[in-house]
Amino acid sequence: MPVTDVQHDLHALTLTITADFAAPVERVWEVYADPRQLERVWGPPGYPATFVDHALVPGGRMTYYMTSPEGEKYYAYWEVTEVHEPSRFDFKDGFALDDTFAPNTDMPESANTYRFERTTAGTRATFVGTYASAEDLQKVLDMGVVEGSSLAINQIDDLLAA
Repeated sequence: MPVTDVQHDLHALTLTITADFAAPVERVWEVYADPRQLERVWGPPGYPATFVDHALVPGGRMTYYMTSPEGEKYYAYWEVTEVHEPSRFDFKDGFALDDTFAPNTDMPESANTYRFERTTAGTRATFVGTYASAEDLQKVLDMGVVEGSSLAINQIDDLLAA
């Protein structure tokens, strides 16, 4: 399993997930740069993602929804702030109201940094989400973000091996 560590810090308002992949940085980067590959791993098993818009460039916007086994759709967006291919990208991640992808201001938004570093075995990915308040972080923790994110990230190995 790629996920090797998960830490949350209510004082620093962060959730950090670390994963190791037996693939070069450039190959791991491709997973996020290609919406069709990203769809295969973004949602946890049983909740596939569909990216409607995908612009991994500074100022770009990515919109997607995940579909539950019962057919219910959950909408969300990324607003990309920085891109340093293939080593890092930063984005705001938020929940959307519906298929208009308007932000759902009742739900937390996080500022995220995804880093990819070369290791002797391949790539270490560090995913850091920072929240506006401890309450916002606790809300997503209570919603199962650690479990869901870990399950989703752990799917990347199969994609990299294909």
